Amino acid sequence: MPAALAIGLLSALFRGCHIPAYYSGGMSVFRPGEAVLVADGGLATELEARGNDLSDALWSARLLMDAPEEILDAHLAFFRAGAVIATSASYQASFAGFARRGPDRREAAGLMRRSVELARAARDQVAGDGQERWVAASAGPYGAALADGSEYRGRYGLSVRELAAWHRPRLEVLAAAAPDVLALETVPDVDEAEALVGALDGLGVPAWLSYTIADGRTRAGQPLADAFAVASGRPEVVAVGVNCCAPSDVLAAVAAAREVTGKPVIVYPNSGEEWDAGRRAWAGRSRYSPAEPRQWIAAGASIIGGCCRVRPADIAEIARTARGVPPG
Repeated sequence: MPAALAIGLLSALFRGCHIPAYYSGGMSVFRPGEAVLVADGGLATELEARGNDLSDALWSARLLMDAPEEILDAHLAFFRAGAVIATSASYQASFAGFARRGPDRREAAGLMRRSVELARAARDQVAGDGQERWVAASAGPYGAALADGSEYRGRYGLSVRELAAWHRPRLEVLAAAAPDVLALETVPDVDEAEALVGALDGLGVPAWLSYTIADGRTRAGQPLADAFAVASGRPEVVAVGVNCCAPSDVLAAVAAAREVTGKPVIVYPNSGEEWDAGRRAWAGRSRYSPAEPRQWIAAGASIIGGCCRVRPADIAEIARTARGVPPG
């Protein structure tokens, strides 16, 4: 899909969103306010459930090299469950991370493009039913590439300029693969959000900005009002919200995101379990309730999905809820 058309489509999608001239290049395929969009769930969780070992530092991105068909099948599972957005397996993909496994920079760029192509191939396989679907290219935080859990802490000791220089080449590759939207996700820190949003300049692809939070603040401890303000006045950021947080943190974040930015809100929390970086495993119990998406929609969330530990069956439940609840 040409970038200009993708920009127009995504901008027209989101309920209540003023469509600036920057995104006027396409035609609307979705009337604002008609429905809530359902995103996918935890891609890595689904891959592990299918028997794949993701203990490698590359996490799900390793399968871009070793078993791309597994990624395709996981995307299909979420689409068939009712998701209309597939998020690519590029969250932990980075040039340095791939280099440690052997691929050089050119090969790494090809693997990042492959992540978008696999999501698009899954969309093509379920096409023909009249349902519009979209591909989001995942760009995880710098801490994800470190594979030490620091994406849940932030404060890496790098400046905004240094973080932007690290993110920009990867964003250029992902944007060139022509996704419908860039998913700037699991951002723990306002500094990194500023770096990511600044790195969008000139890419020609819209993005959403999603923080990981705890107890009503970013993982680095900053107020959500400050965090969401990063996206204010940035027309290329077409939605803001939270992901990979406890479900109980979502409602307050929806209110803050709407108040600060006026943009559509995206939420895709995890199950409420906690990531143990030392053991590289999830701990605790699930605190996700199928009743919660109804509250998030009523509060004004426009796009709802799940993150780690959220399976296709959970997405199917969200899709049923979204069909029955008008946008808030």
